[in-house]
Amino acid sequence: MFCYQCEETAKGEACTKGGACGKSNEVADLQDQLIYMLKGLAAVNQKARDTVHENPGLKTRLINALKGNEQSKEGEPEDYIDSHFMVEALFSTVTNVNFSATDFEKWIQDAYDKREQIKSELQAHGVDLSDLPQAAKINPDELGNAESVSILATEDEDIRSLRELLVYGLKGMAAYAYHASVLGHQDKDIAVFIDRALVATLDDSLSVDDLTGLVLECGSFGVKTMAMLDEANTTTYGHPEPTEINIGTGNNPGILISGHDLKDMDQLLKQTEGTGVDVYTHGEMLPANAYPEFKKYEHLVGNYGGSWWQQKTEFEKFNGPVLMTTNCLVPPKDSYSDRVFTTAMVGFEGLKHIEEKEGGTKDFSEIIEMAKQSRPPEQLENGAIPAGFAHNAALSVADKIVDAVKAGQISRFIVMAGCDGRQHDREYYTEFAKQLPQDAVILTAGCAKYRYNKLDLGDIGGIPRVLDAGQCNDSYSLVVIAQKLAEAFELDDINDLPVSYNIAWYEQKAVLVLLALLSLGVKDIVLGPRLPAFVSPNVLNVLVENFNISKNTTVENDLERLL
Repeated sequence: MFCYQCEETAKGEACTKGGACGKSNEVADLQDQLIYMLKGLAAVNQKARDTVHENPGLKTRLINALKGNEQSKEGEPEDYIDSHFMVEALFSTVTNVNFSATDFEKWIQDAYDKREQIKSELQAHGVDLSDLPQAAKINPDELGNAESVSILATEDEDIRSLRELLVYGLKGMAAYAYHASVLGHQDKDIAVFIDRALVATLDDSLSVDDLTGLVLECGSFGVKTMAMLDEANTTTYGHPEPTEINIGTGNNPGILISGHDLKDMDQLLKQTEGTGVDVYTHGEMLPANAYPEFKKYEHLVGNYGGSWWQQKTEFEKFNGPVLMTTNCLVPPKDSYSDRVFTTAMVGFEGLKHIEEKEGGTKDFSEIIEMAKQSRPPEQLENGAIPAGFAHNAALSVADKIVDAVKAGQISRFIVMAGCDGRQHDREYYTEFAKQLPQDAVILTAGCAKYRYNKLDLGDIGGIPRVLDAGQCNDSYSLVVIAQKLAEAFELDDINDLPVSYNIAWYEQKAVLVLLALLSLGVKDIVLGPRLPAFVSPNVLNVLVENFNISKNTTVENDLERLL
């Protein structure tokens, strides 16, 4: 095992004897094997696309043989490449998504089968496949002994660093592309880039400069992917509205839904309506309470608990069943594991899994029946927290915000988006928020918000001092807000805005958000609590020289430099 893709990796270096996240050595190895197999599948996808470009008559044959299910946003004919499988498989390897060796063995076999099916059709058409990389030829039973599968197979530290940075960005992109896809939004250009970038990590001829360019391009496609997901969510469920979200409990039994998938939320609310069972959000599902389509359900009580890492206490006290739609799942305690259900890419040996039916529907009746037999949740706290300040809501009061800045009522916006985590050093973000001057406003998205969203920080002329745009993917909203503010102030450079960035990261979606910001030219980002272990000293120097990125230090020092 060698894994260093998350912020909590052992000793800030790498997990080599079981993951800090709880995954086993076996699962870590299987994830590496799956990524390698996906690189081979990407190479074959790329070969198929190149061949079809040269011979359009092959496209119909591939469609009929492979039954690809991609429909591009522009309404092009059905694609012959099943890009939905690629994003599902990549998403499964994101930290705290799936811990099941059985699931990864199946994904590896599926990737192999899809790869061989495309190769078979190409060979039948007389296409020369001799130039395909080894990853496109290897069999699943050979993966365990193949040195090229390991991250450490790339000996050059800087090349390895950039390859892994690119792969982790692609994992984050796949997560967002998946959520858009289940709502019927896909983009073939994104699928093509994912394939091209994966193949690039196999190319020993690419230099540090070449890979650096690809990493920044990954960020650009990250912006495009987050914009696609934003459109998918808002056209389906409406634009989030400023909302005071209840954090207390009711008297009915409940179901707790955690993760990010709004389609699962939609189906659960519909199936629980009129059953006497309440629904509560948890973790990154909190922003769902601000969507108009969900606010109409009276049995959506509010949000229960805090960030993902507290679930061992919170799931215990909730008493009812829990539905995990995406990460972050923590290996459950025996005392409540029989109440935890997984769906989509989430998996853990022994937990019940809700499969998707044909047509994209899911049957949550088993969860609902369990809830009916459960005690109401134990109350953890009471009150309400504000949310729903995505770009549409924020820009509706843009004139008010601009006037407050010009009048000196708002001196600075601090973007504190990103992830939360278990380590005590993340208390830094709570103290940082507390010590901000009264004329500073926090812009946030993602579960990092739980470090300060329950503090009483007040407002400035009716503008809350914590503007919560939503889930981690809603960092896109923060970009839109910044760009519109730059227009309002007639600034050519987004870095001239009174905006500073103090970003917390944990897993690979946060990596993509960071790359997205860099691709937009954002500079002077402060990142913490620890810098990624997969970023080599030389690659870090490039980031420092070009973007002045730096690690957080102390609250007092960072307040001085960011204000």
